[in-house]
Amino acid sequence: MLKRVFVAPDPGRVRLRSAARSVVGVGGAVAACGVTGHSLVAAITGGLAALLALFTVTDADVRVQALTTALLPAVGFPVLALASALHETPLVRDVAFLAVIGAGVYARRWGPRGNALGIFAFMMFFVAQFLHATPIQLPGLFTAVVLALLVSSAVRFGLWCFERRYPPAAVPAPAGGRGLERVTTRQAIQATAACAFALGAGQVLSQDRWYWAVGTAWWIFVNTASRGETLVRGFRRVVGTVLGIPAGLLIAVPLQGNLVGTAILVAVCVFGIFYTAAVSYSWMIFAVTLMVSLLYGLLGVLNPGLLVLRLTETGVGALGAALAVLVVLPVTTHATTHSWIQRALSCVHACTAQAAARLAGTPGANPEPHIAELELLLGRVRLSLAPLVHPLNPLRARKARARKVVALLDDCAREVRSLAVVAADPDASHDARLASACWRVQSAVEILTAPRPGAITTVTVEVNHSTAAEPALAHLHDLERALAELVSPLSHAPYATSTNA
Repeated sequence: MLKRVFVAPDPGRVRLRSAARSVVGVGGAVAACGVTGHSLVAAITGGLAALLALFTVTDADVRVQALTTALLPAVGFPVLALASALHETPLVRDVAFLAVIGAGVYARRWGPRGNALGIFAFMMFFVAQFLHATPIQLPGLFTAVVLALLVSSAVRFGLWCFERRYPPAAVPAPAGGRGLERVTTRQAIQATAACAFALGAGQVLSQDRWYWAVGTAWWIFVNTASRGETLVRGFRRVVGTVLGIPAGLLIAVPLQGNLVGTAILVAVCVFGIFYTAAVSYSWMIFAVTLMVSLLYGLLGVLNPGLLVLRLTETGVGALGAALAVLVVLPVTTHATTHSWIQRALSCVHACTAQAAARLAGTPGANPEPHIAELELLLGRVRLSLAPLVHPLNPLRARKARARKVVALLDDCAREVRSLAVVAADPDASHDARLASACWRVQSAVEILTAPRPGAITTVTVEVNHSTAAEPALAHLHDLERALAELVSPLSHAPYATSTNA
């Protein structure tokens, strides 16, 4: 699991750049809060706001990202003020929290901006519980958040805006219908039910730290679409927490009160959160758990019992999410997998076409944006297939087919990336056979993405007579072969003929 974090493809070193920039942005935000005389509580709130802005604002255009970031206080401040005023009225507080949760998930129907604003609103309510913020602290908290967002935005959009060169690819959510068939409507109901369970059970365990159960249930529903994805996400969150608790005991407990040492390790955790998020949810949660332990140390409340309670609350939240997706408007794993595979295959064709056009000398042809999109789509495919390839899945035949699909799609992505590298070589020349090979790739993709995948019969592959002097053709032939081998697992997989929405 740890190995995959470091060997996973990182086109343009985007993960590395994002993680490094986030350390600078969050570190600068916290430092600015400290220099301007803000309290420790305000500095932590500002640092969290900067981290959320850098992590959740994922619009495809830089200007749109800046606008979304500017809108964060508009939804965050009223929620923070409401949460701070309701500490003494638990019933009203709980109802308000559940309302924020439902609205925050429902807002995802408006795309990346709605998702970012919904998460920010939820986290402002959460941080009010975590820090027990009071109304008298609000002016300092508001100014800290604004200052932190200004500093992190200056880093993201000014000092180090690598998105201008490597624009992020926007991956659309799976298509849904109306009413309860819409993904966001269904998830809003599921998440609210899960968080209601987590809130009640969490308060039975602790009247002071119950919010960790709610936070666990909430975050499990982020970027999941089926019950299988949600169950696996919950399992991985528990695994990450289980790994993070011992690290907190070994590192954070002896270190508590040491400002310099804590600041350095928090920076390492921030880097880990951003670097591992796209490839390993468990290691991301490990970094989050260790960072939270360090923050508790700064607040002077860290002890082994608190970390054990953190783990217990995490388990309660994961249980709430599991029950919600199994009982409340459940959606099968197979119902969401097929569309992601089709989109990935279509993106493979787009990458191939752009690389071939660049080799042919077509002005403006560039496969790089499609390659970045393909990486995100493959991430969605892996997430969707995760329940089927999980070691605890007893259905061996389905597990084997799912693993073969993932492996072959990874082969396709590898060949496409290699083809793009060849196409970027200014000395590469156009070969008449290239157009024919690209046409066969297009035909293969059309067969694999046919409306009735169960009717797939065969994909023809031409014998590869290319030599080492013809690397572009070699990659195209290997791509053809991988597409041809996808016929069997896609034809026999249950999701191939699924009609669930």
